[in-house]
Amino acid sequence: MTRPMFAGLIVDEYDQPVEVTYVGTEPCYVVNDAGFRRHIPSEQVDRQVLELLTSQVEENKEAIADQTAKMLGQDDIFSRAMLLNQLDTLDQQFDKLLEQGIPEEGRAYLGMLGFRIVINLHGEVVRVDQPAAPPSDEGNE
Repeated sequence: MTRPMFAGLIVDEYDQPVEVTYVGTEPCYVVNDAGFRRHIPSEQVDRQVLELLTSQVEENKEAIADQTAKMLGQDDIFSRAMLLNQLDTLDQQFDKLLEQGIPEEGRAYLGMLGFRIVINLHGEVVRVDQPAAPPSDEGNE
């Protein structure tokens, strides 16, 4: 059984929070359409978001591996190769994440950072608001 990965982080196009419920054992996001409650399988929405995030990672894979290696203090060719391999298998990792979901504390933290997903009445992702990197203080003394 999958879990709704982004529960509490999704709003509709009118900035109304999207509820989570189950239809049998299938988790669904519920969008209020003028009183009609549209049930959208959560996996449908979650996969759209994961595909978007995957494409962003693909575009920046080299920089992500470099910066992660530096942050870990493992800035060598073998660590970098291992990190690139992990980035290449994101789809497999996302499948596991869909099964387990993101812990409630993690979703709360994402929400506090400004991460938010906007969907339309049909469950299509309109946009994903992501936290921006803090401004650099370099040269501002």
